[in-house]
Amino acid sequence: MTAPTTTAPTPDDEQPALATTSLPAPARAPEDTDDPFGQDALPTPKGATAGLLRSLLAPMKGRVALTVVLLLLQQAAVQAGPLLVAYAIDRAVPAFRDHDNGPLVAVGLGYLFCALASGGLQYWFVSSAARVSQDALLDLRGRIFRHAQALSLDFHERYTSGRLISRSTADVESLRELLNDGLQELATVALSFAYISATLLWLDLGIGGVAVASLVPLYLLIRSYRRRAGRVYALRSTAIAAVIVKFVETMNGIRPVRAFRREAANDAEFEALNRHHERKNGDAILEMARYVVGSRVVANTAVAAMVLWGAHRVAADSLELGVLAAAVLYLRRLYDPIDRLGMFLNSYQSATASLEKISGLLAQTPSVQEPSAPRELPVRESEHPGREVVFDGVRFAYRTGGEVLPRFDLALPAGQTVAVVGSTGAGKSTLAKLLARFYDPTEGRILLDGVDLRDLANSELRRGVVMVTQEAFLFSGSVADNIAIGRPDAGREEIERAAKAIGAHDFISALPEGYDTDVRKRGGRISAGQRQLVAFARALLADPAVLILDEATSSLDIPGERAVQRAMSTVLNGRTAVVIAHRLSTVEIADRVLVMEHGRVVEDGPPAELVAGTGRFAQLHRAWRESLV
Repeated sequence: MTAPTTTAPTPDDEQPALATTSLPAPARAPEDTDDPFGQDALPTPKGATAGLLRSLLAPMKGRVALTVVLLLLQQAAVQAGPLLVAYAIDRAVPAFRDHDNGPLVAVGLGYLFCALASGGLQYWFVSSAARVSQDALLDLRGRIFRHAQALSLDFHERYTSGRLISRSTADVESLRELLNDGLQELATVALSFAYISATLLWLDLGIGGVAVASLVPLYLLIRSYRRRAGRVYALRSTAIAAVIVKFVETMNGIRPVRAFRREAANDAEFEALNRHHERKNGDAILEMARYVVGSRVVANTAVAAMVLWGAHRVAADSLELGVLAAAVLYLRRLYDPIDRLGMFLNSYQSATASLEKISGLLAQTPSVQEPSAPRELPVRESEHPGREVVFDGVRFAYRTGGEVLPRFDLALPAGQTVAVVGSTGAGKSTLAKLLARFYDPTEGRILLDGVDLRDLANSELRRGVVMVTQEAFLFSGSVADNIAIGRPDAGREEIERAAKAIGAHDFISALPEGYDTDVRKRGGRISAGQRQLVAFARALLADPAVLILDEATSSLDIPGERAVQRAMSTVLNGRTAVVIAHRLSTVEIADRVLVMEHGRVVEDGPPAELVAGTGRFAQLHRAWRESLV
């Protein structure tokens, strides 16, 4: 076996890594395709979208029914106006000429009453509908957040956070527009059609028949618009998601962007995505314009024909003037909402595309499932906190079929500290993620004191196994809150004891507000090494039986790493620990070393024994010693 490539020592890093990594090549601006990323859509089961909408509104059946009744009454008040006009022309005005003021006064009072009732009912309806829509959206955003947290790690590795943000912001906003305005418009138009058609047929069968017949070309126009606009709005939703993804990705990686002068390349990529969104948005506007023009042509033609035919009948004394006036008013009211119906269809198509994407997200199931009948870990018979770990016939492959870990068996006795070394891609981190149950093995099982990890409830598993990753992620809030994440009920004294044990107390005490200092977004107020120490203190406070350190000292400088190693020699005593080693100095604290290559354990033994041999680890150790000299 040959030793891996090593790097010359530098003031900040006197120890070679086991393998070097290369930076990815600069990404090209995506081509102008319907989905520049090709990953936006998730499969949506049949009926999932309608089912989601029903489930959002089901808890509010009473309020939805009240809203419908209010709209029915409001439309009845609105549509009474032209009937009063017809009565005034044909009855009240002739009576007034005969010095009978009663009918005209009654018409005026009736019109005033309808106006006041319409306004009051409209206000009541809008406020009731707004409460329904806001409660539904509140529920939906909560569902998206909770479900995204529950989905397994493999989902988040292939579905970016930018797309999740797009689902919970842009797509929910599209649904808000539909619930707040679109459904009201649809209900208003539908009720107007029903009221007006029935009233016109009652006033005059001929005029009513012509009015109803004129709805046929409008129906065909609406049907054609829906068919064309559906695809356009789905593509527009995908395009805005791509813009959000690029923006979030760039802002999250702003440090490497500035370090490698990626601004110009990112500008070009964002410009391509932005223009793609502009084109898709323009397509949606053009479809809307075609619909509005077509509907107005049909409506104006129908009104003009009705006025000419009605005037001819009035002249022939076969139709009363008031009825013609009412018919014209009703026709204008019938066709005026057509533009608003177009706005509804606009919101509907956008919301349908968004709701389908949200439904696809909510239809995803975690690959790591909670057990239906969870078991508890056996009571520890020893005073030591460690537990035995056994990999029994374990094999792991990704869903795409790429095998990462061929079938293997491995036993880690309780209380043993095991270092896992190997080149990049050897399977070290995958082994750690399987033990933490971020993934489930494709074959075989992983036992913790004889209990399959798949039989443990998540709460029980998290008390038994804790992982500290290479990225020491801190949440906005105080240092104390971040340390206490693993044990929210821990007191300040326990938090400080954990920080002291790991060597973090001194720098925390020196912060402006000590343990109450807000670390801000991603812990940006403190250094990378300090964030790693806080993450160590967090893990130690959780007091797990099994502690996994996945290259967890890689962010520390030499003094910081040595301080952590001194603390770990005491803290890990009695615990089962799996240490994914990036620096060979970390191996010194281990009882046992596993050397992995291509997913297989090629060497296994105590560090001193492996160093004295002629295998891969001995070569790495000699290269490290030579670099220090």
